[in-house]
Amino acid sequence: MTLISDLHQQWLNDPEYQAAYEAQRPEFEIASAIIAARSSANLTQKELAELMSTKQSLIARLEAGEQNTTIKTLNRIAQATNTRLHISFLPQD
Repeated sequence: MTLISDLHQQWLNDPEYQAAYEAQRPEFEIASAIIAARSSANLTQKELAELMSTKQSLIARLEAGEQNTTIKTLNRIAQATNTRLHISFLPQD
């Protein structure tokens, strides 16, 4: 059985796939950071949503990378998870 991570590594050799993946990287990183903050706070999606006065479906969409977000929403997530939002720009490789 081939793992998706193995396929992903193979596909990264394709310049078109790599370009598409890199274009989506910020969304992947935001989704991953939201998941990590929620998990570290030992919260379910529903609990996080309740702390933010929003719906669990929004949290699910954010974590799946299916929903654009705002700095305001990210700050609300940080507050609910007792974390600090940090955004930075890094030099390109």
